[in-house]
Amino acid sequence: MEFLPGTASLIAEIDKKILVVLRDGRTLIGYLRSIDQFANLALHRTIERIHVGKQYGDIPRGVFVVRGENVMLIGEIDLENEGSLPLEQVSIDEILEAQRAEQLKKQEEEKTRNKKLLERGLQPHADTTHEEFA
Repeated sequence: MEFLPGTASLIAEIDKKILVVLRDGRTLIGYLRSIDQFANLALHRTIERIHVGKQYGDIPRGVFVVRGENVMLIGEIDLENEGSLPLEQVSIDEILEAQRAEQLKKQEEEKTRNKKLLERGLQPHADTTHEEFA
């Protein structure tokens, strides 16, 4: 196969099952049906996979269009080894609850970290407001 520059190299992935990691951290798995010069993707039979620790859950999303600027990583799924994940699949409700708990824990850790920084006279991260510590 000859070398195709840029997004044209993804033409070989059409109709294959791929994994896409978005800039916001979400992971999508689906069949690549279309791509354009801006790396905009059309995925079919898409699921959003959520990982928490050694567990994962899949949320069906159907047809999914992704703007190319939001794509961080694209990779083909190895269909032969797809079923041999060292992870436990759980229900959507369970994984969403685990994700919420993980996010709350991270927020609490961030609050504690920022409070300690303020106590030392250092400026916390720009996304954090001082009102949290009042």
